[in-house]
Amino acid sequence: MSTPRSEPAVALRDLHHQFKDLVAVDGLTFDVRSGETAGLLGPNGSGKSTVLSLLAGRLQVQRGEVKVFGERLPGGVRRVAPRIGVIFQSPALDPQLSARENLSLTGQMYGIGGARLAERVDRGLEQARLQDRADEQVRQFSGGMQRRLDLARTLLPDPELLLLDEPTSGLDEASFQEFWRRLSDVRVERGLTVIVATHRPSEAEHCDRVAILNRGRRVAEDTPDALRRAVSRDMIAVRGERPEDLAAIARERFEVTCRVADGEVLIECEEGASLIPRLVESFEDGRIASISLRQPTLADVFLKITGETLDTDQEKPT
Repeated sequence: MSTPRSEPAVALRDLHHQFKDLVAVDGLTFDVRSGETAGLLGPNGSGKSTVLSLLAGRLQVQRGEVKVFGERLPGGVRRVAPRIGVIFQSPALDPQLSARENLSLTGQMYGIGGARLAERVDRGLEQARLQDRADEQVRQFSGGMQRRLDLARTLLPDPELLLLDEPTSGLDEASFQEFWRRLSDVRVERGLTVIVATHRPSEAEHCDRVAILNRGRRVAEDTPDALRRAVSRDMIAVRGERPEDLAAIARERFEVTCRVADGEVLIECEEGASLIPRLVESFEDGRIASISLRQPTLADVFLKITGETLDTDQEKPT
């Protein structure tokens, strides 16, 4: 059964969700097209995980509308649940079982058996690049290996929609890149629709479209390129003593937009290469410890829109 082309795979309309006195999701409207990788980017506590839990049917819709493959939730949750795969922040694997046993158990839970199950388990081990360690206990695996196996486990029943909640949390850069290479390949092979909840700008860069969430509200939505262009063409990062003073001087002398984040002065400009020498010359020796030119990131976008940084935990439900 496929979703009609005219209807998005996922549709959220004026979605609200509250835990006691805490508003976790506040009027969110967002569509995800079939075959698209969509990102929900925001700090911890911004409502991302709540949205995924609502889509997966783990939370009841309080107010607003949630549709997945044209089925309105929660009424249609039993019909869409077999079509959804979920990867949580921690791998959903039994560390005492082998990689093969974990995949076999997942298949049995979905009613898959016999030669069909054996074929899918072998395919999953190959996808995870764990054929040579298929019969070792998962507890012996590195974080990156466990993540690859968890992805294979989630894909084993052939879902059409993947919900990923901080899927690369705790991974080193090499494991992060490997996870996303494999996911991108599988998405193209199977025509998967993917929704990623993350606080990592580098992870959101892998998405076709990103909704930026802040305190349960969508504050921006576009492609990563378009969001970055909305900041500026160049960013100059300056470090030195008393960054607030440095920022004030830069604003006054050069009429630039600048902010202080994590002890760093971020200056938006159109011609960063020509401005850097003038900045260095305008400050006394020793005032500037370091200065660099870079392209804006999605973290810069979030900071400009909200005035906060992505690594600031927002209030969470208790």
